[in-house]
Amino acid sequence: MILHVPAGSPWWLFAAANVILFLHIAGGTVGIISGMIALFARKGGRLHRVAGTAFFASMLIMTTIGATASPFLPVPSMPNVVAGVLTFYLVVTGWMAVKRKAGHIGRLERFGLVVALAVVAAGASFMVIAANSPTARLDKTPPQAFLVFIVIGAIAAIGDFGLIRQGGVSGSARIARHLWRMSTALFIASGSFFLGQQRVMPVAMRGSPWLFVPVLVPVLLMIFWLIRVRFKSGMRVSLARAIP
Repeated sequence: MILHVPAGSPWWLFAAANVILFLHIAGGTVGIISGMIALFARKGGRLHRVAGTAFFASMLIMTTIGATASPFLPVPSMPNVVAGVLTFYLVVTGWMAVKRKAGHIGRLERFGLVVALAVVAAGASFMVIAANSPTARLDKTPPQAFLVFIVIGAIAAIGDFGLIRQGGVSGSARIARHLWRMSTALFIASGSFFLGQQRVMPVAMRGSPWLFVPVLVPVLLMIFWLIRVRFKSGMRVSLARAIP
């Protein structure tokens, strides 16, 4: 993301643009590092809690800046806005899954369902626009790439609907909701950097298949931990102690 400031603008506008860009990059960097640490750390332990808190805060900063600044870039990108909103939503609802008392919901969860459905609608719209464009692209992205918004948004919406209908979740379902949403947010952030920002990397790294490794790691670890949560009662107890 490069913020364009018109020539002749006041000095403070250039300074503000640099600060915003720094916070966006720093938030993404801290988010990816702390998210990886949280995934590898023992669930419910001190390292997991500290890394998880850092991930939550840094991702909120990164996604807020990314989503709000994208429409004002030299080449506005609405898909980036939706990606930022989706990641922000996943982090907040994933965080609330363990901060909210078991068996309770609030307005945030209800509003979350609206956000998830909006992401699905946006993904479908982007697919149609890309398919009907002369280049069969939207922001240089093929239509099928926007299935990510539809699939993740639909899964999240189904989960939110079930949560609202049941009046909250508890036990392993509560932990699973936290795990998959945080892991998916990390997957999106990692993919956005390692695959979407290759122009800032050394030439030798561009196009390397190794760049897919840090993108796929969150998905593989998410599957691993979800299986552990489902079948390992000992881990559920450990995590339960870390949940207020």
